[in-house]
This record gives sequence, structure tokens and C-alpha cells, in this order.
Amino acid sequence: MLDVAGLSVAYGGLRALTEVSISVAEGQFVTVVGPNGAGKSTLFKTICGVVPAQAGSIDFDGASLLKRPAAMRAHLGIAHVPEGRQVFKTMTVHENLELGAYPAAGRRQWKHTLERIHTLFPILHERAQQLAGTLSGGEQQMLAIGRGLASAPRLLLLDEPSMGLAPAVADTIFERISQIHREDGLTILLVEQRVAEALELADRGYVLETGRVAMEGSYQTLMADDRVRRAYLGMGEA
Repeated sequence: MLDVAGLSVAYGGLRALTEVSISVAEGQFVTVVGPNGAGKSTLFKTICGVVPAQAGSIDFDGASLLKRPAAMRAHLGIAHVPEGRQVFKTMTVHENLELGAYPAAGRRQWKHTLERIHTLFPILHERAQQLAGTLSGGEQQMLAIGRGLASAPRLLLLDEPSMGLAPAVADTIFERISQIHREDGLTILLVEQRVAEALELADRGYVLETGRVAMEGSYQTLMADDRVRRAYLGMGEA
């Protein structure tokens, strides 16, 4: 479904990504992990068209995304839940969800999708008329994910969904993300710093370091790697 090949991105002469290649098949859950500054969010911004690519290719369903303006990519079925949630704070919860349903598929499936969002996150139904800015951090993250789902996407990009959340709240968010993939079969690409939890959810994982793919493989492969265990899990050699 999504193929990123040899992607390079530079900001003001500084290289943010260097020949990054990742692949996400339809129905897969793929995770990209790595430290701050590794280029994870830049990868998502380039896929969505917010940041231009310097070299390489990004194909979605066999067609080049780089030839499509950013505004068109959501209509292809790509939803981006950004780092830091970025809900519309002066709008109600329901209005935020309605905005997410702007793409044609979202409008067609709005009634069904809204019911699904309320099933996953009942608090969003309870607080439908509450201003988004008055929600807690965890509730705002639920709203951000719900807004992404409202577009009825084929591919959901989740950028650091646990950021700034208490561990118990982050656990709940991960449980819902896993439920969405398991029950709805939605293709998910997740960027996350909580390495163990993120890799455990995924069919395949990539480790991004200083803008390059340092390692890739299944959960078992990456968790068995001494480098991953030492650098990201604080564990010694097995």
C-alpha cells in the first residue's frame, strides 16, 4: 500500500532523512521507533506533503504521492494524527470530528464512522458539545485519533500518540489503537518513543537513527537485538 524508497529530506542544508526506505502492506501495523531528532516526524510530514522530498519516492497504491499536492492526499485515504494532538481548541468535540470527515469517504460514511468513534471513545460522545480545549491531554489525544478516523481512512498515520500522557492513559491509548487494527483491519503506521509497547503491537518495526533506517524486522527480531535492548530498553545483553 505505502512504499517509501530512498527518501531524503533536508532543512536549510541540514539533512533530516537520508535514503530512508519503508514499506507498509495493506492491513499491516508498522511501527517506526527511534530517539528524538531521528527524523520520525519529518518522515510523516513528507508523506503528507507538508515537507518536500529532496530525493527518493513515496508511492501509495502504486501511484506517486510526490506528484499530489498535500491537500489531495487526505482524499486518497491517508489520515495523519499529528504529534502534540493539535485539536481545534475553540471548537466543540463534535465539530472537531466533523472537520475530520471532510474527505469524500468521510462524508459518505459519517454516520457509521461516528458511531464507531463513540464506541471506541465513549467520553467523546459524553462531551460532544464541550470545547476541545477544555479536555484533558488524554481526552484530546482520543479526539485527535477520532478526528483521523472520521475521514474513513485506508492508512492511519499516528505520530507519538503517547507524548505528554501519564503512563496509565498512554496504555489506554495503545489499547484502543490495537483494537482499531485488530477489529477494523485498518492499516496503521505508528511513530513512537515507547519502544517496547510500540513494537509489540506491530507486524514489523523500523529503527530510525539520525535520519537513517538502522534496523528493521519483526518484534521478535528487534527485541532480541542487543543494540535495541541496550539503547531503547535499558537492558543488558541477553
